Amino acid sequence: MSIEWLLALFVLLPFVVFFISLFIPEKEERSLSRLAFYGTFFHFLVTLFFTGWWVFNGFEEINVKEVALYETNQYVFLIDFYFDKVSAVYLLAGSFITFLIIRYSCYYMHMEPGNKRFFNTVLFFFSAYNLTALSGNFETLFLGWEMLGISSFLLVGFYRERYLPSRNAVKVFSIYRIGDVGILLAMWGSHHLWHENVTFMKLNNAQLVHEHLLGQSSIGLFISVCLLVAAAAKSAQLPFSAWLPRAMEGPTPSSAIFYGSLSVHFGVFLLLRTEHFWGEQPLARIIIALTGLMTTLVAFPISRVQSTIKTQIAYASIAQIGIMFIEIALGLEILALLHFVGNAFLRTYQLLISPSAVAYLIRDMFYHFKPAPHSFEESFSRKVQYSVYWLALREFYLDDLINKVVFYPFKRIGNLLGFIHYRNSFYILIPLIISGILMKIYENILSPEMLHQIPLIFTFIGFVLVLKAFSERTYPRVSVLLVLTNHVLVAIGVSFNDHFDYEHLLIYLSGIVPSALIALVCLNILHKKEPQFFDLKKYYGHIYEHKTLAFIFFVSVLGLMGFPVTPSFIGEDLIFGHIREDQFLLAFFFASSYILSGIALIRVYSRLFHGTHIKNYHAKALKAA
Repeated sequence: MSIEWLLALFVLLPFVVFFISLFIPEKEERSLSRLAFYGTFFHFLVTLFFTGWWVFNGFEEINVKEVALYETNQYVFLIDFYFDKVSAVYLLAGSFITFLIIRYSCYYMHMEPGNKRFFNTVLFFFSAYNLTALSGNFETLFLGWEMLGISSFLLVGFYRERYLPSRNAVKVFSIYRIGDVGILLAMWGSHHLWHENVTFMKLNNAQLVHEHLLGQSSIGLFISVCLLVAAAAKSAQLPFSAWLPRAMEGPTPSSAIFYGSLSVHFGVFLLLRTEHFWGEQPLARIIIALTGLMTTLVAFPISRVQSTIKTQIAYASIAQIGIMFIEIALGLEILALLHFVGNAFLRTYQLLISPSAVAYLIRDMFYHFKPAPHSFEESFSRKVQYSVYWLALREFYLDDLINKVVFYPFKRIGNLLGFIHYRNSFYILIPLIISGILMKIYENILSPEMLHQIPLIFTFIGFVLVLKAFSERTYPRVSVLLVLTNHVLVAIGVSFNDHFDYEHLLIYLSGIVPSALIALVCLNILHKKEPQFFDLKKYYGHIYEHKTLAFIFFVSVLGLMGFPVTPSFIGEDLIFGHIREDQFLLAFFFASSYILSGIALIRVYSRLFHGTHIKNYHAKALKAA
């Protein structure tokens, strides 16, 4: 078997196991658990033998260009796989930990409602994990990155009949999406710096990177900061640290595999993978080190005052990842990899035994009580102790900071468009689209100054419409229409740039428009069946009685937000490639509207279909459960 097939097997095997698991009936719990167990065990064996062969042959880096999904003379959208020591460590650790978690879950999730859904989601996550760990370029990385975000939403909201898991699933997904802005802008900057879809293997060429950064240090620093934002959001570093404890609402095995050991370390992976690029810039190293240092100093006292074992482990892990950021900034790559493996196994162990450990400690304190030993905090004055204690107890107001700086301003702007509702939305949105089409048809009679400003104007209008969809709480169908209009306006606006290919426009909209239409049909059906419970002010839990409708709507939402289930995922990259280097605001509005539209759509799905069912004849969980 060739190397190409072996690398592809690391990704294909989990996908095949996941696909087969979808067709196993929910009652066949033993068959499902055995499939997951043997599938992950075989994956671990293949990974172990391949890594041993790779070490025996001298640690040679492997780059495999698997599939060109779309190709022209100037552009190639390539699925690229890359294997080096970073990939080897992440694959081996991830495969073994997933195998252990699956084995543990066979007993822990036995007879649990949603057992099939849990194994489906974990296998989907494992597929995304392997794809991300083996990614050889930004496009492949972003593909796996998006899949990790969706599996995160599904695992946090596993207990979807409860209020807090449903709410926190949306919160965690929102923070993930904000970090995705960094990945998108880094991809855009890399296109203009390298004039191609650069591979990570090229980024390892220090001389080549140095030549490209000569005279372009500003764009190099811009890409480095964008990568740091994405890494900080994924690894819960400042100022995004507050989401990780909220993610512990899912089952203990999912908390262990996702937020204790594997997914939370992908920020470290991103920095390690691109180290040879940002490592050429001392300022970028300083910013990354300071981010890790500040996170460690903040997370440590927070972990000391937590009242639940899961949140204590979460903040302890955040502090350790902050130290990893410092190690990477100092160029200690091997130490960071060893630190990742150690922290991953430790947090997995701590989370898996946490229920037993809590019971044991309670009994031990009852029978063998000992006064608390003297701690170093007591060497400070009372005023300092109480101040730090209060700040740590309030988690340094990190959650409030994100809400006030990011979400609340967006909601205020969106609320200014309160005059848009379902009855008049067509009269407002259709003229906007028609005006853009007419301008494009008659662009020859427009002045050069106007042609230069039209892309920014249309993209900004689309961004504002997404803010309205983001803040909408009354009309679910309006949110879908606003997101659809945003995609169309952005595509029309970017089409005014030079050398635009209309085939790219068709690829971009080929998945967006059908997905929006399907989503609207689903909402119309739900409105006819549940006319009294059809707004976004509460969590209504309609998935209890309308599971098929919820599934179809969820898939259509994924297509509308650009998730890789339609060609629009490729089209998004194509449209992004037409944004010129001097159109920074245009790139920012496009990336931001793309990210916020995903959050708005997931909120619509979650509020309509997740949460405690609104009807009294269904069992209800406590709101604070």
